[in-house]
Amino acid sequence: MTTTPPPGPDATIIESVAHNGRPCRIVDNTGTISRSELERLLADLIEARHFGLRAMSAQGDNAIKLGEPQFTHMQFGDRIYRMLLFPYEARLEAF
Repeated sequence: MTTTPPPGPDATIIESVAHNGRPCRIVDNTGTISRSELERLLADLIEARHFGLRAMSAQGDNAIKLGEPQFTHMQFGDRIYRMLLFPYEARLEAF
């Protein structure tokens, strides 16, 4: 299972509880996204049940790895961010 790296020193962190009762959080490592937008995104991720362990394998790989992050991109205002979704943390990074 992948270990989530520690947040950066200027990160904004908002914590909550996932659908299964486990603690979860969203981390904006850039420190540039408003708290209200982060809270809304975290609530949407919880509602859609995106937190928890998932078994994934890379395309063409025969191994399944638990807890591997999913990657996507998000736009806030005019800026695009990379989002990494770990089992109980969503991490936003500069793109």
